[in-house]
Amino acid sequence: MSPTAEPVLRRFEAGFAVIGDRQFLPGYSVLLTDDPAVTRLSDLPRPRRITYLTDLDRLAEAVERACRRIDPAFRRVNIEILGNTDPYLHAHIWPRYDWEPADRVRLPVWFYAEEFWRAEQYALTSRHDGLRTAIGEELDALEEP
Repeated sequence: MSPTAEPVLRRFEAGFAVIGDRQFLPGYSVLLTDDPAVTRLSDLPRPRRITYLTDLDRLAEAVERACRRIDPAFRRVNIEILGNTDPYLHAHIWPRYDWEPADRVRLPVWFYAEEFWRAEQYALTSRHDGLRTAIGEELDALEEP
C-alpha cells in the first residue's frame, strides 16, 4: 500500500485547505478553520467570516479547475458547511462527475453507501499526489496579488 499523502494543501488566512482523507470523488477537499473553538460560521466576527468565505471560494474554484483539467467527465463542485459530526467549522468541497451512478449523481454525497466512506481503495495515499499537485497549482494561480 502506498503511504498516506500529505493532506494539507495550503495555509490560508482563515484556515487550512486539505485534500480529503477519502477520494471516491477525486478532488474532495475541506477548508478547516484555524480556530477549533469556532463551531459555526456565525461564531466568526464578520470580517473574519468574509475572509473564511473568500478562502472557501478560492479552494472551490481551484478544485473545479484541477478536476476539469484531469477528468473530462467533471460536472461541478458542491460546497457544504454542515458540522453535524465534527463540531468545529469546516466546509466540504465535493467534485461531482458524469461517471457517477445515475442513482447518486443528483443526490448529496452523503447518500453514497458506507463502503465508499470506509474502503481502503478510496483512502488518500501517494497515488493522489498528481491530483493534490494540480489543486495546489490552481490555488497558486488564484492567489491574490
